[in-house]
Amino acid sequence: MADNYDDYSREELLRELRLRDRRPRFGLVWERKEIEHEKAVNDDFVALDFDPDLSCGVAPYRNLIIEGDNFDALRYLCMTHAGKIKCIYIDPPYNTGNRDFIYNDHFVDKEDSYRHSKWLEFMYRRFVLARELLSEDGVLLVSMNDVNRAKLELLLDQVLPGMNLGSIVWRNRQGSNADQDCFLSVDHEHVLVYGGPGFQFEGLAKSYEMYGNRDNDPRGPWRTSDLTLGFSYKERPNLYYPLIDPKTAVHYPPNPDRIWVYASRDRLKPGARVQAKPMEEFIELGQIIFPVEQRLETWHTLDELLVAIDKGDVPKSGKTPLLRRELPDLEFWVGKEIGFGRPAFKRYKADLRNQTQPLSSWITPKFEAKNIEQGSGLVSGTNQEGAKLLSEIFDDKRFNYPKPLSLISGLVAQATKGNDIVLDFFAGSGTTAHAVLNANQIDGGERQFIMVSCTEAMPDAPDKNLCRDVCAERVRRVVSGFKNKKGTGSNFAYLRTKRLPAETLFSSIPHEAIWTALQLIHAESLSPYVTDALIQQAVVENSTVLYLPNINETVLQSLNAVCATASTLVVYTWQPGLLRQHFDDDRLSFLPIPQFLVDRFGSGSKA
Repeated sequence: MADNYDDYSREELLRELRLRDRRPRFGLVWERKEIEHEKAVNDDFVALDFDPDLSCGVAPYRNLIIEGDNFDALRYLCMTHAGKIKCIYIDPPYNTGNRDFIYNDHFVDKEDSYRHSKWLEFMYRRFVLARELLSEDGVLLVSMNDVNRAKLELLLDQVLPGMNLGSIVWRNRQGSNADQDCFLSVDHEHVLVYGGPGFQFEGLAKSYEMYGNRDNDPRGPWRTSDLTLGFSYKERPNLYYPLIDPKTAVHYPPNPDRIWVYASRDRLKPGARVQAKPMEEFIELGQIIFPVEQRLETWHTLDELLVAIDKGDVPKSGKTPLLRRELPDLEFWVGKEIGFGRPAFKRYKADLRNQTQPLSSWITPKFEAKNIEQGSGLVSGTNQEGAKLLSEIFDDKRFNYPKPLSLISGLVAQATKGNDIVLDFFAGSGTTAHAVLNANQIDGGERQFIMVSCTEAMPDAPDKNLCRDVCAERVRRVVSGFKNKKGTGSNFAYLRTKRLPAETLFSSIPHEAIWTALQLIHAESLSPYVTDALIQQAVVENSTVLYLPNINETVLQSLNAVCATASTLVVYTWQPGLLRQHFDDDRLSFLPIPQFLVDRFGSGSKA
């Protein structure tokens, strides 16, 4: 029964709080300043300002690059893209103490009992928001080093319970020297994988060289495969039985250490059902291949059989004898013609559950790829590849330790297809956007990207702007082409986050910001606000979305004209009541601005 704190005195409440704080907890625990956190979430509204000069290509813009604090950007995206993102990839700060990151990459407060609390709280707030963005079949991929992997995994398990799918390992450098006293060289990193119930990787191409059709089977190419299962006859007695070729009456002993994979009709209990067909049905279908040329033997007495067993002159699977003194019912084999070969299963290519093989959790380094069987997994370069490519794009070193394009391209290709949306809210040099554009070029997809990056301006570098000068500029050069490399095409809108105080929201939110939000909610693409237009208009799949900044007689006439040609209209206005007086039409929905955005923002941004 819960305590009734209303009956507690001040002293009793303080004592209870102190006792609670000393009480041990299970799982990952860190200091959270809840009041400070609530203020950060609830005291303002986030808007996006569109910058046409830094945007790339022509509208409508399908891709977004957002400059600003990613916490603000994620709060905004929860309003516009909740449940729409198929893949989130991030390479967050590793909490190593490097000062050259705007967040200082070193969230340690001398007042914290646990030195990682600031970093954990920083990541926690962002992951809670990111969770709301993932689609049902979406996936979150997070790069992390060995030092903080355990802490981050516990944090993600708390935010995304039941969604931990594993991790992928890749070599981030080659021939490294030991940088620890224990003489251990850490030359790999992890990509943590958290996915929804419907997520699965695309998989890797299978080799079908072993499939053929030498008997012209009308069911198509096939291969032989094992007929046994890794259990002993004591563990699965019902699957331990003699297999008989109905055409020759040759008997084949089962393997006592690896029983048959399919049940026999004779061993099934009345009413019992099996997941696959029984062995006899596979025999009738011609899917059990019995040996043709083999040794055949008949032991006429039990003593003859026992002599053969003692000599090891019995059928074997590898070096394992299939008939032994301790096995039950040895008398059954007396007088039977016994085959020394092993039956096999005829497995058709068309019956494969998947036409691809699963993605391996081990990424092959490019410098080892020649020595590894093709198709064994993804192949990626090291961090050196990322640095070399960035230098080729810019002719200088603008960003430290960019991830290799081959790594992110492989992950994007495995996790997405079609018109999926990919988000990176630690966009850095823009490698993820580059990977999305490459993936579309390779398979003809229409994936979209949303990149979020801060400026990384510091007191001693106030003009630094990583988002503008590195991320956006890189993507711009990739789109148009660089160093004799053909451009990928595409476009992006450049936007900046802006916090608006809640108390001024109903009077100060710009029309341009409203129209940006409405387009991203309904159309997932963006066209600039047309200042001279009486009505802002966007056509989506099943309706037309309108925004009316003002209402006057001319606007009403224009709305009448739109109504004459559109089937369904969603109209956003500052005066919905007034419009309802003029239009009595079931095809029209009138929604209040900015209240609609305020409500939507508030419901999606509580971290």
